[in-house]
Amino acid sequence: MPEISRFLGMIITMYYNDDAPPQFHLRYGEQRAKNDLESGELLDGRLPRRALELVREWRVINEQELRQNWQRALAREPLNKIEPLE
Repeated sequence: MPEISRFLGMIITMYYNDDAPPQFHLRYGEQRAKNDLESGELLDGRLPRRALELVREWRVINEQELRQNWQRALAREPLNKIEPLE
């Protein structure tokens, strides 16, 4: 479970064995969610509305880095850390 970012109690990860669509995972306390990298929509799980808004904002800011990490994950290369939302 390669962690790529952490902020405001949220942990963002990407998995090497994920299939399409491009995605990232989020842990927030006991809650888990899977987000579509392209749209920011939840693919699975549930998050409080405010946490989901923050993750969507972070995704937009870091879209290019997320896409690069997705390609790195597909190639089984180490993932780069991405700046947290401040």
